[in-house]
Amino acid sequence: MRYIPNSAQEREAMLREMGRQSIADLFTGIPDNLQLKHPLNLPAGLSETETLNFFRELAERNSTRVTGDRMASFLGAGAYDHFIPTIIDTLISRSEFYTSYTPYQPEISQGTLQAIFEYQTMICELTGMDVSNASLYDGSTATAEAVLMAERVTGRSKVALAGNLHPEYRQVVDTYIRNAGIEELILPYDAKTGTLQAESLAELGKDVGAVIVQSPNFFGGIEELQELADVTHKAGALFVVVVAEAMSLGLLEAPGNAGADIVCGEAQSFGIPISFGGSYCGFFACTEKLQRQIPGRLVGQAFDHEGRLGYVLTLATREQHIRREKATSNICTNQGLYALMATIYLSTMGRRGVREVAEQNLQKAHYAAKQIASVAGFNLRFSSPFFNEFVVGCPKPAAEVLASLQSQKIIGGLALQRFFPAMKNEILVCVTETTTKDQIDSLVAELKAT
Repeated sequence: MRYIPNSAQEREAMLREMGRQSIADLFTGIPDNLQLKHPLNLPAGLSETETLNFFRELAERNSTRVTGDRMASFLGAGAYDHFIPTIIDTLISRSEFYTSYTPYQPEISQGTLQAIFEYQTMICELTGMDVSNASLYDGSTATAEAVLMAERVTGRSKVALAGNLHPEYRQVVDTYIRNAGIEELILPYDAKTGTLQAESLAELGKDVGAVIVQSPNFFGGIEELQELADVTHKAGALFVVVVAEAMSLGLLEAPGNAGADIVCGEAQSFGIPISFGGSYCGFFACTEKLQRQIPGRLVGQAFDHEGRLGYVLTLATREQHIRREKATSNICTNQGLYALMATIYLSTMGRRGVREVAEQNLQKAHYAAKQIASVAGFNLRFSSPFFNEFVVGCPKPAAEVLASLQSQKIIGGLALQRFFPAMKNEILVCVTETTTKDQIDSLVAELKAT
């Protein structure tokens, strides 16, 4: 990208044209507490040796399965510790994939384009949808793009978000629509089951363009998607299903079969490690009817004049490709390497492998829930069916329980008060196929001792 310098006079002329007094006026839409009002506090440069030592010492502070000093972790909430086949690192380490930026030139990008095509195909099979794009930043931005797409398709200015949608996904949606003229409604969840009830959608107005539901929801509960989809469609709105734990798709009914118009979420569970908060890989799929409004781009198959198969970008409705007023989104990175990791994972595991992993998640999580609920003072907060996460009610503040567990090298889960102030004594617990029976039994023993 070229750097185009501007003189002070040129900057002043541009500001005058825009009716602004200073460059700071351009950032008034950003909350004051998020604006940097001092120079970046960057340390002095390091030599190569100092840099290597710095990162080596930083890495040694990790307690992971790789370092051998692993803490037992029951933390999920949108980032999941799943087994990653060794073949993934080996294949993505090939140099041609490391630099796989947007494949503008199909004649030299056939490998990358084919990998994306296969990724799209597998996402469609998992979600039960007709069309998938070539990935987005992460699950939260994919959800926000679904909201914008619903507004474009329906022309309606309101969107209804489930109250048990991942709170950070909701924050990202807020950021996207704050200045876009879209109003959001929050749908309450049932206090006993932790899931949405169809009755809560009965009063949807004619100006609601989409209902956004997460399943399994943030509390781990599995929603009745077919029932919710029927009520949503009666109101003339689109039904959007968010899947933060994609491994659940290996066992649960595909949302597309339950009437979803858009299915989006996070593919991190498929071979992508937890990396201190990301980056991750957002997936996005929809019905064929909606495909021309999909954000990002699609890779399709084509044939040359001799009938030979090739892969090309067939639909790219982003700002870089077409006029801005015609673009569906300005999102411009498809997380290509992570999409490739998910593709290799799904190809390696196959249908049976993904289903087997999902079954292990389900069985181990239910064993853990049963054992924890048997400890005096502890209970399962919600009664709905769950996949690999569930909410535990504690006899004392969750922060105290988690601190006690951490002293015994156990990360017991997420204290929900962080997002739901009234849930002071509740912990969101996650169990995956990497969790051992000994770790679950140790957790239960420590809970008895607290």
